[in-house]
Amino acid sequence: MDRGFFITFEGLEGAGKSTQMKILKKHLASKGWPVVVTREPGGTRIGDEIRDILLDIDNKDIDYKVEALLYAASRAQLVSKIIRPALEEGKVVLSDRYIDSSLAYQGYGRGLPTDLILEFNRWGTDALQPDLTLLLKLPAEVGLSRNDSEQADRIESECISFHKRVEAGYDEMAGLSKDRYRIIDGSQSSEKVSQEIIKVVEDMLKVGVG
Repeated sequence: MDRGFFITFEGLEGAGKSTQMKILKKHLASKGWPVVVTREPGGTRIGDEIRDILLDIDNKDIDYKVEALLYAASRAQLVSKIIRPALEEGKVVLSDRYIDSSLAYQGYGRGLPTDLILEFNRWGTDALQPDLTLLLKLPAEVGLSRNDSEQADRIESECISFHKRVEAGYDEMAGLSKDRYRIIDGSQSSEKVSQEIIKVVEDMLKVGVG
């Protein structure tokens, strides 16, 4: 292949993204696909340091604009050092979150201008777009109930109305980008979710190879 495939996982807290990414990676690797798995914020040394700032429960006073810019900074580093090089080597990249997370959380959730968020993220990533985005859809209340409230990070500890706005944002983005998004019912059993994801991804990879 001249270029690899970039697949992003999106969804609310507790939707099961990390679990499903591990299952998909194992499956693709068993089929001989070279796979790179990463996450946001983080994925690089610098990105992980930014992650610590963003998710620290003691940083509740962070300005929303600063929050959005820090997510973009971590993402720019990740694309430059990990994602783009892997794609150029023909690998399949699985990322736990990408630009859509900033649009959902800082745009719809915080009320910041989505056009500006998109603009500086496109600049920071040289406009790299995913080939496929898997949205694990789960009601906000259900997702939050799956997490340990005593260990919740700064984002997870936000009020339910915030997460509801994020949920609505994902729904709207999925409707506007039907060519890229595939909605997966995250309330199903983990086995059913993984089966559905594997089918979607395998169909995409077959088309790409052809």
